Amino acid sequence: MIDFFVKSGTWAISITTLVFTFVPEKYFEKNIILNRILTLLCVFIIIVIFYGLFLICRRSITIKGHNYKIKVEYGDIFKMDNCKKVINFDECYTISVGDAPGDIKPTSVCGQYLKMHPNLDVEKIIKKSKIKAENERSQYLGKKKYESGKLVPNGDDLLMAFAKLDADGIGKFFSHKEFLDCLSLLWEEIDKYYGQKDVCIPILGSGLTRINETLLTQQELLDIIIGSYKLSSHKIKSPYKLHIVCKKNDDFSLNQIGKSI
Repeated sequence: MIDFFVKSGTWAISITTLVFTFVPEKYFEKNIILNRILTLLCVFIIIVIFYGLFLICRRSITIKGHNYKIKVEYGDIFKMDNCKKVINFDECYTISVGDAPGDIKPTSVCGQYLKMHPNLDVEKIIKKSKIKAENERSQYLGKKKYESGKLVPNGDDLLMAFAKLDADGIGKFFSHKEFLDCLSLLWEEIDKYYGQKDVCIPILGSGLTRINETLLTQQELLDIIIGSYKLSSHKIKSPYKLHIVCKKNDDFSLNQIGKSI
């Protein structure tokens, strides 16, 4: 909130300075000082109203650097056009959707994807991509598991190995380091597969990532993802960009990006 008023005040001063520079003093009548103060106050109020409406109504924000562009936006990843979509599975690429501990939850990004592709033959896709399973088996039923961050291309969809599983098939917590290692591999994989298209990802790690035994919020995860991408040597080349797509009712705000960590 303080930042909001500071920015509004800075813009108000800049605008009124321009007004005072180009408008003759005679237009401020006799009490020049008072009228100038009132002018500044009116401009400030107008800016506060319009800037506030802008922050409330905006649905995206673009973050640019000299070699990257990230667009964080409210929306549905499945409705994004002309882009490759990262769909996060678990480490075993489980495809059963349901309410059992080892099932993919129907409301998750992966669950929605599997309902849209009921005949998905994930084993065939993995075999075609020639990615190798890790030597160590998953704790869940001794299944083959894949490194978190690995991608398997399926047309314009990039199926991502992500959540590590415990013996009951429930996603285990990531440490901060494990999460960063996963993101680092993900950027490398995206660099390999984006094929001159934008790439869309959801906010990863919700309910799974901890720092010092504290679960991270969506806002904190978003900032970590953005920070990791900025530091990575593997980036999507311009004019293409990375989209981070999220639902508006998630526990974060576009206006708080960069402030949580």
